[in-house]
Amino acid sequence: MSNPYFRFKQFTVRHDRCAMKVGTDGVLLGSWTPIGDFRFKIEDCRFLDIGTGTGLIALMLAQRCPEAQIDAIDIDAAAVEQARENIAASPWSNRITIHHSSLKEWQNIKSQITNFKYNLIVSNPPYFVNSLKNPDKQRELARHADTLPYHELFSCAASLLAEDGTFAVILPAEAEAEVIEIGKGTKLYPCHITRVSTKPGLPAKRVLMAFTKEVCPPKEDTLTIESADSPRSTDYANLTADFYL
Repeated sequence: MSNPYFRFKQFTVRHDRCAMKVGTDGVLLGSWTPIGDFRFKIEDCRFLDIGTGTGLIALMLAQRCPEAQIDAIDIDAAAVEQARENIAASPWSNRITIHHSSLKEWQNIKSQITNFKYNLIVSNPPYFVNSLKNPDKQRELARHADTLPYHELFSCAASLLAEDGTFAVILPAEAEAEVIEIGKGTKLYPCHITRVSTKPGLPAKRVLMAFTKEVCPPKEDTLTIESADSPRSTDYANLTADFYL
């Protein structure tokens, strides 16, 4: 039986009632998402975490940006309940609010508020498209892209994002070209692309991508999670140093 919680330096995430447990993808996105660049005013930080699951990424962003007020949404009621408990037990319970909502519903709610936009939107979305469906309905909901197609994710993100805001996602490497084209259709353009491989010499398995509404040549780089003699490469250890024990 797996451990029902994962302990980080400043907070603990319980995940026994969530379909998707704490994993490398979430830690990557929470650590990598460009906050230090601050394309937005630091005194007016509104963040949105789409498909929050355990609340992990929202917690990481709250730790990284003390000024941020964060909304986090999920359609899984069990995950929402556990995320709320994780947030309540954290040092940032006054800055993170978990909502039981689909992205479309949330977009409709926020569209009623004049001039409401997010400075940063992040998502570790469902990404399996052609794989067999899981008999566990909760896990299927969390993993399959038909519950949140990429075009819907980008369209809603574009409408909720401030003109100088950033939208960051982690996706399978093979989805990179597709989502760049989808992004163009919603006037979101890549500004930073990091291709992630698990071991030296292997092709990229994931891609971290940041989008803005400004057309510019994207910064492109790579990250290898493991080294030849360690489960955490120097680059990965440096990226996650503020979180892993």
